Amino acid sequence: MALTRIALVGLGAMGLPMATNLVAAGFAVRGYDLRPESRAAFAAAGGVAAETPAAVAQGSDALLLMVVNAAQAEDVLFAQGALDAMEPDGIVVLMATCPPKAVEHLAERVAATGRRFVDAPVSGGVVGAQAGTLTIMAAAPAETLVALRPVLEALGDRIFHVGERPGQGATVKAVNQLLCGVHIAAAAEALALAGRVGVDRDVVLEILTGSSAASWMLRDRGPRMLEDEPRVTSAVDIFVKDLGIVLEAGRGAGAALPLAALAHQLFVSTSGRGDGAADDSQVIRAYRLLNGDGA
Repeated sequence: MALTRIALVGLGAMGLPMATNLVAAGFAVRGYDLRPESRAAFAAAGGVAAETPAAVAQGSDALLLMVVNAAQAEDVLFAQGALDAMEPDGIVVLMATCPPKAVEHLAERVAATGRRFVDAPVSGGVVGAQAGTLTIMAAAPAETLVALRPVLEALGDRIFHVGERPGQGATVKAVNQLLCGVHIAAAAEALALAGRVGVDRDVVLEILTGSSAASWMLRDRGPRMLEDEPRVTSAVDIFVKDLGIVLEAGRGAGAALPLAALAHQLFVSTSGRGDGAADDSQVIRAYRLLNGDGA
């Protein structure tokens, strides 16, 4: 049976455009967020705003969770009654970045009620959420993913079936975030060195982005590293959280991750000095302080 009644919890910078894309695709969508202004923005975009998690999930075929972490997902599903309000065969879709073990635990509790669970973290940031071009790393039984695919296709243009077991999507996302965090930190180190020795950083950036040293993160974050107060597309604190998840996954697998650990410390130090809400490109400030160049 087609999934037509969709609920989405978490109308933040990514969740709101995701919800509006579902509306544009013809789904009946209810949305919930703690912030009244986010609920109002969703209603203005043509969705139906709900006042509680239980109300947003009432009778839904699929409940998408774009929350901050696994603890919030657990609270929404169980403490606030969203899971019990869903259809008996409904699908819970966890799209936030969470530790694999926490995802497994949530999936077990959902399955115990007879409902289905899809571990489907996303990559692509605010830009991808707005454009409907997210990369979605989904772990679920094949038949569950087939049923959910029309919903996911309204959100992303690269949908990967990474496994059948909950936690496998979270693991793939952790690998993705490891590289993203390390690449941002490495780009910051290179541009900080260029600034330290007094060469024109704009020229250096142009050279690097057209050479074998280039990376997607360098091309995207590099220009913002040269700005004092760039617009925020992904905050420093997101990588404090996500690289923490990477390290937790590494410990669970008995895998040494020294580069991830160092990058994590750079983001932690940037956040610790009060820049956690700044764009993640501003991890370059940690290098300036290390080098005595000021903030």
